[in-house]
Amino acid sequence: MSATETDLAAADWLQRKTFWAWSEGDQAELDAWLNAADENRVAYWRQSAIWARTERLAALAPAQREMRAAPIPQKPRWPGILRAAAALGVIAVLGGVTAHYVTQPRYLSYSTTIGGGETITLADGTLIQLNTDTALRTRFDEKRREVILDKGEAFFQVTHDAKRPFVVMAAGHRITDLGTKFSVKSGNSRVEVSLLEGRAEFESASGGKPQSAVLKPGDVVVATADSMKLTHKPEDVLSRQLGWRRGVLIFDNTTLANAAKEFNRYNRRKLVVGDSTAANLTIVGTFQANDVEAFADVAQFVLHLKVQKRDQETVISR
Repeated sequence: MSATETDLAAADWLQRKTFWAWSEGDQAELDAWLNAADENRVAYWRQSAIWARTERLAALAPAQREMRAAPIPQKPRWPGILRAAAALGVIAVLGGVTAHYVTQPRYLSYSTTIGGGETITLADGTLIQLNTDTALRTRFDEKRREVILDKGEAFFQVTHDAKRPFVVMAAGHRITDLGTKFSVKSGNSRVEVSLLEGRAEFESASGGKPQSAVLKPGDVVVATADSMKLTHKPEDVLSRQLGWRRGVLIFDNTTLANAAKEFNRYNRRKLVVGDSTAANLTIVGTFQANDVEAFADVAQFVLHLKVQKRDQETVISR
């Protein structure tokens, strides 16, 4: 979140706490937001100081609190409050910046830990399944539906709405739903999109030159800051890649190095392949994503490799 967005969020918290009914649940939610990042606390302190310098706000608050006993109107009476505060010189908070923030839908954040997973259903019926160590934000308004994938991997089953496009942003690239089931994987400035059903438009500014492609089932696009590559994969290959949706990793003649790298996405105990000979051996099988021990047993008893445990690492070597 940028500094401006953080200040806007802090101002919104202060408005809610000052002018509307405040519950223990609201306080717990605010505490969680403050503890999420140092920037959040700094922004909240900064906005609190600005508010504290305005005695007029203290006079406005009681009048607003009287509204709590009456039914809450469909649209809060922000404009009158904003104009009064702006006349007193409350910089940015209750002037144009906060007015802009109040009229904008807030991002809702979702995340998973290493080895974790979560399935969420959005208000429009769209299903999003989050893989390990993933973070994304959603924002809906009357004209569009937007998801920002900050890191990790997610599977989308989108409820199509031609009047409100569903857009996923990942590392500067854009995926627009055209009636779709697809997955997006983002990390280290690299984005991979695999389309299972329907169609989706992929737009990239790789290499400073805009590129786009309309994806159809089986298409896989990989984009970085400098390139964009479109390939096609059979359905069974894409199904194996999405084994994580069932909690499993499926390897088909996968090198030990790549298999270990995939396991490490899901586990705090890391697999280390100690030499190039072992790294180039291939493995076939289906494993629970969190079962490092089973993978190590296959390496030891099937591939006849050495397995050593060191602190939070399992080292596999010839």
